[in-house]
Amino acid sequence: MSLNIRQATPLDIGACFHIESNAYAGDEAASREKIATRINTYPEGFLIAEQQEQVVGIINAGAAFNVELSDEDFKSLIGHDPAGPNMVVMSVAVLPEFQHQGIGVALVKAFIAHVTAMHKKAIYLICQEALIGWYQQFGFEDLGPSDSTHGGLAWHEMVLKLD
Repeated sequence: MSLNIRQATPLDIGACFHIESNAYAGDEAASREKIATRINTYPEGFLIAEQQEQVVGIINAGAAFNVELSDEDFKSLIGHDPAGPNMVVMSVAVLPEFQHQGIGVALVKAFIAHVTAMHKKAIYLICQEALIGWYQQFGFEDLGPSDSTHGGLAWHEMVLKLD
């Protein structure tokens, strides 16, 4: 099946919230309001993957000069500055029934190309320990355990330096 990756628009808020709610457990998932804020405030940092016109995956981020990955306010784009050289990923999610089909890989690769074209210097994210190796395949470096307790879970900080 053909996969289309594009920038999110306000018309995608419901579908993106559905993905976020189904891909993340409980407190991990962003609220509909946070998803709307991310799309409306910084659509350049929000890509979606579609198959047959159904939104099946998302990746979204804000930009910052100073990165503090344990900052919960940043998930509402408080402290976001579009001129910032660093992208901070908040969500990478694929609907459960579409996982393990390469959609997440395609989204991350497209996002890396997208932010490289925006002349950003680095991409930061936090992930659970089980996903460290998955992100390393794209060149992300594990910076070690994070101070973040988002969703009541333990996280690792990762960075991908861009040329």
